[in-house]
Amino acid sequence: MRAPRAIVFDLDGTLVDSSGDIAAACNYALVEQGRAELPEATVAGFIGDGARVLVARAFGADPASPTVDRALVPFHRYYAAHAAVYTRWMPGAMELLAALAPLPLALSTNKPREATLALLAALGTTSSFVSLYCGGDGPLKPSAAAILRPLAPTGVPASDAWVVGDGVQDIGAARAAGATSIAVLGGFTHEAKLRAARPDAVIRNLEELLQLVSPALSS
Repeated sequence: MRAPRAIVFDLDGTLVDSSGDIAAACNYALVEQGRAELPEATVAGFIGDGARVLVARAFGADPASPTVDRALVPFHRYYAAHAAVYTRWMPGAMELLAALAPLPLALSTNKPREATLALLAALGTTSSFVSLYCGGDGPLKPSAAAILRPLAPTGVPASDAWVVGDGVQDIGAARAAGATSIAVLGGFTHEAKLRAARPDAVIRNLEELLQLVSPALSS
């Protein structure tokens, strides 16, 4: 497997555990629309395809329906103001980003930009990334654009880049862009589903990623 000259990271379930804050925003929207709250674990299973699809799954509605349009307003309002109440770094994430500083790092997330910026600011890590690609900036993962656009400022071609994420969307986007896909276990996607998406490599945690990347850092 070719050593990376740049890395594109997913955010939710990969670098941070954001399920608590996403569930809180989702439940806020549900209650405002007269619905019952859902368990955090249930909402966590809806994460990965952007806010519209998440809310649609929570409401059991079509993503293009007026129901979802109405619910997205309180969802976005609440989440932008409460993006980092319960969210925590995934184990080893802070240390990994510091160790990878010699490489250009980009972030590609289906999370809305306003909430992404609020979360990164709260965690003090905005400067870790050369570029950010968020929900609303263009096609969501698994589109190749979600990898190619954040890679563009690095000057590194996709063939020399790794995409690291916990979802099948990340693997699909990497494949579409021609990048190497690294699936991380322990996020929001079950292992069997991740492996079925045929990533180029599967790692148990972020500490293992540093071991894989070390040769590129020392070259």
